[in-house]
Amino acid sequence: MSRVWKWNRPVTVREVLEDLQKERSIAYTTVMTVLDNLHQKGWVRREAEGRAYRYEAVSTRAAYAAALMNDAWSQSDNPAAALVAFFGMMSEEQRRSLSDAVRIVQGPETQEPTEPSESAEPAERAEPGEGPPENPASAQDDGGR
Repeated sequence: MSRVWKWNRPVTVREVLEDLQKERSIAYTTVMTVLDNLHQKGWVRREAEGRAYRYEAVSTRAAYAAALMNDAWSQSDNPAAALVAFFGMMSEEQRRSLSDAVRIVQGPETQEPTEPSESAEPAERAEPGEGPPENPASAQDDGGR
């Protein structure tokens, strides 16, 4: 999969074989079998081209990694503890990436300003540790918290 993701285009068994042979000896049939298995599992799609196939990734490497993380997290008997443990394993750079990702997912209407603006009322900004309100109308009502 790493070759298919790296090239980000449909590839043939021969292309993957030639690239892998730069690192180690490997048989054509081995590469063909692995790509066929990936196709059977739904990780790649293929289109016939003459007597061969061209294989293309069904999803990105990032989407695959996200699915793995989601699967592992959803199998935990204590998801919050699993996240705390996971965050504890992260480097500072990974934590910054996580913060950036959270800001992207939240969108501009739910993000805290990086510097308090003069016109922003304190009630409009979420307290540290609180998630974004479910909808903008609930931002004004603290709901008894």
